[in-house]
Amino acid sequence: MSRITKRSVKQYPLLVRLIFWAQKLKYGMVLEPAWFWGRSPKLLYGLQVFYRCLDRRSSPLSPRLRALVSNRISQMNHCAFCIDISASTLQKNGVSVEMISMLENYESNSAFSERERAALAYAEAMTDSSRRVDDVLVNRLKKIFTEDELVELTAWIAFQNLSSKFNSALDVPAQGFCQMTKRQ
Repeated sequence: MSRITKRSVKQYPLLVRLIFWAQKLKYGMVLEPAWFWGRSPKLLYGLQVFYRCLDRRSSPLSPRLRALVSNRISQMNHCAFCIDISASTLQKNGVSVEMISMLENYESNSAFSERERAALAYAEAMTDSSRRVDDVLVNRLKKIFTEDELVELTAWIAFQNLSSKFNSALDVPAQGFCQMTKRQ
């Protein structure tokens, strides 16, 4: 149960209801966080625009890489909703439940590519407020990512931290997208 109550659909402005409708088309339901972001329509609109800019077909970052990064950040921020939806995306991209469960130990696991390991290390450094991104990590990233890709990756990580911290603080539940999270 979330810490904020849902309003009736009729209490949301038309543009928010259109976003709900679009989510129903794409996911089969309104995403739980949208009910809460929708309480402040301008925030929901801004969030939607930012997300659409990041999660586009022409992104230099693969959907798999974005989902791996999202899942790891969500684990660190204890966001059940984000873990669920990113694990579902990973499964749709051919990542096994076993590999998803090994995500915390990505650095020593050869199942993850060097590109994935570097991106995950960067995500952890940006997410853990007791750490700083250092020059050693940036130099590692620059050997694998172009500077444009690094900007995209940084924005993706920042977005996922915003999203997962919002959802975690409000105790937004998982929606059961992923078979793995349905068992938990």
